[in-house]
Amino acid sequence: MSKPIVLCLGNTLFGQEAWKKLEEIAEVVTLPKGTTRDEFFQLIEDPASKFSKIEVITRTAGSAAQTGRFDQELATRLPKSMKAVCHNGAGYDQIDVKYFNDRHIQVSNTPDLVSNSTADDHVFLLLGALRNFSYGARNLLEGKWPDNGSAAGTPFGHDPEGKTVGILGLGGIGHAIVSRLKPFGFSKIIYHNRTRLAPELENGCEYVSYNELLSQSDILSINVPLNPKTVHLIDSAAFDRMKKGIVIVNTARGAIIDEAALIDALKSGKVRSAGLDVFEFEPKVSQEIMDMKQVLTLPHMGTHSVETRKKMEEFVVSNVESVITTGKVISIVPEIRNEEWFKTLI
Repeated sequence: MSKPIVLCLGNTLFGQEAWKKLEEIAEVVTLPKGTTRDEFFQLIEDPASKFSKIEVITRTAGSAAQTGRFDQELATRLPKSMKAVCHNGAGYDQIDVKYFNDRHIQVSNTPDLVSNSTADDHVFLLLGALRNFSYGARNLLEGKWPDNGSAAGTPFGHDPEGKTVGILGLGGIGHAIVSRLKPFGFSKIIYHNRTRLAPELENGCEYVSYNELLSQSDILSINVPLNPKTVHLIDSAAFDRMKKGIVIVNTARGAIIDEAALIDALKSGKVRSAGLDVFEFEPKVSQEIMDMKQVLTLPHMGTHSVETRKKMEEFVVSNVESVITTGKVISIVPEIRNEEWFKTLI
């Protein structure tokens, strides 16, 4: 009896042992290097090709260079044998879930494994932006110390005490951020979700409306997924409702913030400083943002650690194993979780 065929898209950096074990129950195939989207379609539509019989696809964000977005066209052209797409990452905005749902193809992600690593990244950016560390580091590298005086001429930053942190999205990552922030002595941590959490899940945070979050926060911490409802959620109108001198921190997705509006807010001083790990058009980053000393930037490093990446890759394999052995992925995305066709799977 032939083994189910699994297509692995993207690089495996640390989970090789898990993939080797998977080969005991599945045949793992990869795309030839340099394959284009059109060539990918040709492979999966060729009846003589193994790719026309794949049951599970695993993917990374970087694999989009070969296949492009997992959109309606791709969902429609996948073979009838397809059961699941297992994405390596918490955010899955490269996948238009609706069209896979229409075809009863499961979509999974790695929602909880990224929380600690991303929260560490977020807190680094938050404290760095609050204290103007980027400004000081740049002045130091430019040779402006000691000629520019104390701290190489860096403007004074601020301490956490007495400041209100607003958490936009108190999910897994938001909770991990709050736990890390508490020892620093912030006066209050408030949050906004579309639906208020049960008191035992609020982690000591105070629930407020979206407008109250914007108007009360000294530091705004962005932790919501990117979807059609959150694109440019933070726009010029949102900045208008914020305190003058607010600090913005984003490790979620760049397009949640209207980058042009953020640049204007930074120029005017409405936003005093920012800590950004993600950008609206990444990997292309606005030169204006790059030139602003009050902006602390990282090149999307939220999960860029050996331990976290290894756990993510191994969990993707676990999702594949679960599909093969039980018919269901372990971590179905919320858009499909309550669909009748999914609930009735073996």
